[in-house]
Amino acid sequence: MQKKPIAVAQMNVRFLCKYLTFIAIFLSGAMASTSYAQEQTATFAGGCFWCSESDFEKLDGVIAVTSGYIGGQLKNPTYKEVSSGKTGHTEGVQIIFDSQKISYATLIEYFWKSIDPTDSGGQFCDRGQQYRSEIFYHDATQRETAETSRQALQKNVRLGAPIATKITTASTFYPAEDYHQDYYLKNPVRYNYYRWGCGRDKRLEELWGKAVKDN
Repeated sequence: MQKKPIAVAQMNVRFLCKYLTFIAIFLSGAMASTSYAQEQTATFAGGCFWCSESDFEKLDGVIAVTSGYIGGQLKNPTYKEVSSGKTGHTEGVQIIFDSQKISYATLIEYFWKSIDPTDSGGQFCDRGQQYRSEIFYHDATQRETAETSRQALQKNVRLGAPIATKITTASTFYPAEDYHQDYYLKNPVRYNYYRWGCGRDKRLEELWGKAVKDN
């Protein structure tokens, strides 16, 4: 007669364990889904992708930055082909970011201050449409954010010229060759010499009062 309460208690313990296991699995899946949803993509072209990658990778909330080619007609273009200026592509970077740590609007504002938005012929010492500045949006919200930001920037009398940076729907992004990825880390001496010789930071200081590398 005393065994029944014990059996019932054991059943209750087993039920409780199963229930807690179910809750743990459910919460784990929910957290994973939430984490995935936080990751968004932004794509910008701001001249030499070595420099753009270096600038964006220092931001808190940026998960990964990839140098590559976008905006052209040729599939799987090479650096040599894009550099010729005949493929329609521009050098760019694709950014994976945590939207709970850094917003797309913040990335846009940082992007402006990493380029010369009034230059329609390239960026700094790199000339040609393969070095043009451009914002490639991935959805309607990004487009609206970019256009609103550009309109506000145009009112900045300090620039003294119209904004040349286009806002375009994102097309296929082709990652650049491996030796271009994290070039500033792999070849710091050559990278810094190039950046200095190109006059990038000097021009940024003229436009914005402070180069992004100093932020």
